[in-house]
Amino acid sequence: MNKAELINTINATGNYTSRANAATALEDVLNAITTGVTGDGKVQIVGFGTFTKKTRAARTGRNPQTGATINIGPSTTVGFKAGKALKDSL
Repeated sequence: MNKAELINTINATGNYTSRANAATALEDVLNAITTGVTGDGKVQIVGFGTFTKKTRAARTGRNPQTGATINIGPSTTVGFKAGKALKDSL
């Protein structure tokens, strides 16, 4: 499911007067999750899952075109752990 399909599903199942309102609601939720992860480092939605900020250590990699060894610096990314209700629904 892509973003447009998700907006259509939200619009069809929710009490929204238009697709634009459903899109705004989705954007608000995504912005809140982004703000929470960048600020506190963790957003927990009980029953759905937990988004956490994770730091990857520096490591050595390989350029696939040349085979040369390269150094990859540390980076920050987002991790997601599914909650029990989400796991059970699968």
